[in-house]
Amino acid sequence: MDLQLTGKRALVTGSNSGIGKAIALALAAEGVEVVVHGRRRPESEAVVAAIHAAGGRAAVACGDLVSDDQAREVVNYALAAFGGIDILVANAGAFPPTPVLESETADWLNLYDQHVGSVIRLVRLLAPGMIDCGWGRIITLGSIAATRPFANFGAYAATKAACVSLAVTFAKEFGGTGITSNCISPGDVLTPAAENHWHSVAQKNAWKGDWPAIESKIAAEISPTLVGRLGRPHEVADLVTFVSSPRAAYINGSNLRIDGGFLASTA
Repeated sequence: MDLQLTGKRALVTGSNSGIGKAIALALAAEGVEVVVHGRRRPESEAVVAAIHAAGGRAAVACGDLVSDDQAREVVNYALAAFGGIDILVANAGAFPPTPVLESETADWLNLYDQHVGSVIRLVRLLAPGMIDCGWGRIITLGSIAATRPFANFGAYAATKAACVSLAVTFAKEFGGTGITSNCISPGDVLTPAAENHWHSVAQKNAWKGDWPAIESKIAAEISPTLVGRLGRPHEVADLVTFVSSPRAAYINGSNLRIDGGFLASTA
């Protein structure tokens, strides 16, 4: 299937590693000109180099999106790199523990600014250009934690619930402009950071066996999925790429879970 993405231009935040990196690579493989964003330039440049090596086009924009000034600098560079931005994938974020009685109010507010404030900053700067062009895609990265929060990560879950809500708000406010807005909510995905975490858990609990055995135990007992494994970054990236495309024009204001059936339901 031709996704009709050739020549589109995307800014993917937090795309120097993990799921964001997979999204940047997937979009570039479909002919999208990608602005790779991160706060660590060497890692961002490595992603750009991989895109160039595969025959794609990419550029780097570095900056901290909790700063109004730096967010504007990121957007200005992204707009200049390829003459505009058609697709915003708001993936940047963090996953710190925030036990209610062991964290400060500032910890919660800071994470809210990282996950929610940053998206609002970028949308306010990029949506007018999309409206002028009559076409655009806004995709926020949520989490299954938005609808099934878990202990000790309340700030993360609350901010991801806000990201789901934002996606619907944007869809309604920009209805009829050619912009669609959706949220993609992954379950447990095996990024390098996640694999390191699970290896630590396995060592702490004296689990036996190699990685396939550890993953099977996780998917059966801790994060149970109907497919018997964790997700992979490229699987999330494939969904984001489709939703970014003209082929997905009738998908709008949705929260699309990609969790292997962890939250299997009719709603």
